[in-house]
Amino acid sequence: MCGIVGYVGTRKATDVCVAGLKRLEYRGYDSAGIAVVEDGKLEVVKVVGKLRNLSEALEETPLEGTLGIGHTRWATHGKPSKINSHPHVSNDGRIALVHNGIIENYAELRDELKQEGFEFVSETDTEVIVHLVARYYEGDLAAAFRRAARDLEGAFAVGIVSADHPGQMVAARRFSPLVVGIGAGENFIASDMGAVREWTDQVYVIEDDEMAVITRDGIELTDFEGKPVHHEPYTIPWPAEAAQKGGHKHFMHKEIHEQPRAMRECLLGRLTDAEKSITLEGLNMTEEEIKRLRKVVFTACGTAFHAGLVGRFLMEKLARIPAECDLAAELRARDPVVLEDTLAIVVSQSGETADTLVALRELKEKGASVVSVVNVVDSSIARESDGVVYIQAGPEIGVASTKAYTLQILTIALIAAHFADVRGAASEHELIELRRAMLSLPEQAQTLLDREDEVKAVAARYYDSHNSLYLGRGVNLPSAMEGALKLKEISYVHAEGYSAGEMKHGPIALVERSLFTVAIAVKGDVYDKMIGNIQEIKARSGPVIGVAFDGDTEIPRQADDVLWVPPCPELLTPITVAIPLQILAYHIADMLGREIDQPRNLAKTVTVE
Repeated sequence: MCGIVGYVGTRKATDVCVAGLKRLEYRGYDSAGIAVVEDGKLEVVKVVGKLRNLSEALEETPLEGTLGIGHTRWATHGKPSKINSHPHVSNDGRIALVHNGIIENYAELRDELKQEGFEFVSETDTEVIVHLVARYYEGDLAAAFRRAARDLEGAFAVGIVSADHPGQMVAARRFSPLVVGIGAGENFIASDMGAVREWTDQVYVIEDDEMAVITRDGIELTDFEGKPVHHEPYTIPWPAEAAQKGGHKHFMHKEIHEQPRAMRECLLGRLTDAEKSITLEGLNMTEEEIKRLRKVVFTACGTAFHAGLVGRFLMEKLARIPAECDLAAELRARDPVVLEDTLAIVVSQSGETADTLVALRELKEKGASVVSVVNVVDSSIARESDGVVYIQAGPEIGVASTKAYTLQILTIALIAAHFADVRGAASEHELIELRRAMLSLPEQAQTLLDREDEVKAVAARYYDSHNSLYLGRGVNLPSAMEGALKLKEISYVHAEGYSAGEMKHGPIALVERSLFTVAIAVKGDVYDKMIGNIQEIKARSGPVIGVAFDGDTEIPRQADDVLWVPPCPELLTPITVAIPLQILAYHIADMLGREIDQPRNLAKTVTVE
């Protein structure tokens, strides 16, 4: 989950690396460091804490070289400390390396290297890699890494420089994301293409067991056996300014406000007229294959899992296909039975989530076809899927996912409606009304954003509470779970998402004046039951924030406060409900002075299991 970046060219390497790391800090911010080759020497600066500490350290100890590698860390092996931070350096001080991933056999390798006389100064798994490279180094840095790679088990993306090679950088990957940025008289490496977008829109997406030898004037791509490989350059589809805050206080706030535009782009070319069928380029399924489907399995982690839970509901309600949704981290544990004609829909913002990638491979190995719903183009999950439907959200930098969540649900709704159409599982009238409602979502999202001050006022009445419950039923049970997750991850306020029907089976014991409840009570099949659940909480003196359709007259009589959303078909309400819950969590966290874009202990892209 760490971020790596590297540069070789004519610019000051520290300027480029620090700027690139700022765009990767969502991957981890326990520590940061940089190594620069300058005048035949290797200079390293490392700090504990966030990237601003590295910038301050570089002001005190400026490094002038034009070849460098940098790292921002999310701790896995070894606590956050200066010693454990990257880059790690060989015992002779001539080779430096940055790493994202986990080396599974590091303990065995560490013991072996110690016996050979190598000295370890950190607790990290990464240090074994740099010592392995040093062990095999005989003047050719790339050849040394190729030999080291044979000893490594696990996941890695690495960047390596050596004082002996002042104009060369080596990079390689296995199961962890890596791109090589293509410049003019300069080249780059990074964990994420957004880190290099300021300087280039052309990258090579490196695949597993591939590496690059990079100079200012060239990039040589090979596999781990040294055989040349060829990739067409990929053009980054968003402008450089997309990775800036654009006047917003936080990236999360900006990304909440980008949802109307993102929804329009998600619909563009897929649904333009309610009277016409949905077109999903990239789905890569024939009508016969869709008709033969016996089961759909969603799998994902975190916020994407909540989108998958909504998808399970949509797939059964609309397309009438049996569906389930598994946490990717748990899927392998039960050795799932995969029937013939099973479709797996894999959901991920980054397309690099390690547990989700492993679940994809497990399902594919058992015979499932795989369609991925992802944001990052040409990511690992997208490449390993049989079909991919991109959500078109644009870069999402805030650790707490917002626009990706609503776009994941919208994309899954498009797939489910398309399946319903092909299978004849819903009437033409029902599908036209649903498609018309989808086309109205961008405007409804803007309406919700225009009401931000109303939600902020509600946040001001509850931000000093320490506990909360989020309740929903049916298609909005995942909305309750997602609303609670948003609050807890950025504000550190304890929040739990529950089925309202489960309240009487335990959680109602927690209800008191100091605990507030958010009850999702939009009109639909479970509306009357939600009113009953609200009344149970009010009878025990618990304050309630209701989420209700505009014009509802009953919820204001039951709840202490109301977050209003425009009416739409119940199946699409998880999209509209999500926005005020995101805004509520954002303002509670802001009032508490939290680090909203970089909440403690979290990283945006979880690339380790």
